[in-house]
Amino acid sequence: MNKFDILIVGGGAAGFFTAINIAEKRPSLKIAILERGKDVLTKVKISGGGRCNVTHAEFIPKELSKKYPRGQKELLGPFHTFMTGDTIAWFEERGVELKIEEDGRVFPITDSSSTIVDCFLREARKHNIEVLTNHSVQDVGFDSAFAKLRISNKDPFYVKTSKGDFTCEHLVMTTGSNPKMWSLLQKLGHSITDAVPSLFTFNIKDKKIEGLMGLATNVTVKVLGTKQKSEGPLLITHWGMSGPAILKLSAWGARELADLKYQFEIQVNWLQFLTQEDALDELLELKLQHAKQSPFTYAQLELPKRLWHNLLTASGIQQATKWAELTKAQLQSLSRELTQSRFRVSGKSTFKEEFVTAGGVNLKEVNFKTFESKKVPNLYLAGEVLNIDAITGGFNFQNAWTGGYLAAQAIDS
Repeated sequence: MNKFDILIVGGGAAGFFTAINIAEKRPSLKIAILERGKDVLTKVKISGGGRCNVTHAEFIPKELSKKYPRGQKELLGPFHTFMTGDTIAWFEERGVELKIEEDGRVFPITDSSSTIVDCFLREARKHNIEVLTNHSVQDVGFDSAFAKLRISNKDPFYVKTSKGDFTCEHLVMTTGSNPKMWSLLQKLGHSITDAVPSLFTFNIKDKKIEGLMGLATNVTVKVLGTKQKSEGPLLITHWGMSGPAILKLSAWGARELADLKYQFEIQVNWLQFLTQEDALDELLELKLQHAKQSPFTYAQLELPKRLWHNLLTASGIQQATKWAELTKAQLQSLSRELTQSRFRVSGKSTFKEEFVTAGGVNLKEVNFKTFESKKVPNLYLAGEVLNIDAITGGFNFQNAWTGGYLAAQAIDS
């Protein structure tokens, strides 16, 4: 039997951050990280296109909490203790210099996730944290027979892995979206919200976006038949649509879109905030100004030329037609395509290599001052094992850092 003071299950961002912060405060404690795979920090390595989007430059707790479709209310208090500025300072104190990009995302100045991975591994070695890979956790209980019932809150945890059995006084679960670990937590008394994908792109085949791969523009987009609405940059891809506007919709509408089995219609306003009536007024003005020209000659209303051409074609306007010859029906059709363009979504795709889910441990069962379980004393939960997820931009990592830090503080006290 391998005896430790603290076991952390999950060798990812939240696991390492928790372990290092505990070890710094309590160097006398014997700490181990149990990782089921052969490598640790795999998600950190691929995040941000291999650059690791560490956090986001939002320094007001309430504004930061608004980036979490699930966890907004619960994270507000924790963010007053540890948030973006604390994260930046934490890494810089350990030799990792960070930079803020124009869109607010924060990366290491090296533009390499290896900088973050190396920092964690270096700190783990420095503080004698044992990192045990290929240790898949099979069971958790309160005696050597892995009984789930606990006689006393002082009873140690027994953890059975594929490579041996362990005991510990404090157990930290940072296993992300792992159904097997959720099942073990259910056996310990927790309830789990089933996971559905979040942060995904939309699969769309439509002539209006044919040949526009790589084109990006600011839009307002909504899912018809729901209250889901978003605004911001939309990116046209070879499989459909992506970009912040779409990713925000997929995060906030994760459960509703899952219920629709990812078959639904969206409406895109290419002019972002203008109404159809506004667009029609603009078009009538253009008809007067450019009477002898073809609408295809120059893109209008600050739209990319290829998109403008596709929308003209979708409105039944021929290349040889002049502005002066456009009928009222054609102008109305074009104004509708500009502001209420409809697209059929048939399925989803994963956003880059990053897979985020909505689901996990019920948030009512966690004390967010400490990230300790309300069901099982001395059990702590941090990161995506909880029913918390965010929009893209470094926010999911910030949840991991905050949860790990507060859990470490609580274990130290």
